[in-house]
Amino acid sequence: MLLTRKNLSSASIAESIHTNPSFVRQLMLKLKKAELMTSIAGHARPSLSKPADQITLLDIYKAVEDENPLLHLDTHTNPDCGTGINIQLSLQEFYNEVQKTAEEKMNMITLQDIINTYYQRTSIHNDFQNTI
Repeated sequence: MLLTRKNLSSASIAESIHTNPSFVRQLMLKLKKAELMTSIAGHARPSLSKPADQITLLDIYKAVEDENPLLHLDTHTNPDCGTGINIQLSLQEFYNEVQKTAEEKMNMITLQDIINTYYQRTSIHNDFQNTI
């Protein structure tokens, strides 16, 4: 399903990404709270609150995931099991390193980069479709 500028209701977006509209509304609310998106209740016309080249993937990640890390420890480890506890503690420093590296990279990728890649891919797809 192709979403057009006129068809950006949570129901239409949810149908496109195979989820439910309330989940889309929750995501949109998070993006609004992070001041990345604006919308008016009852109008299916959300928009970015600033240019796409000024919004990073890290901005979006933090808006949607809050403080949840990419990787997390198993909190169900038996506290009396020294092996389980020490494995979790040993993993934590590596998880922190992965998080830091990922966030540094996400901070270098803008929403405009993603949009440009999308249009490039759809252009290549359309060019291929036109040749067959």
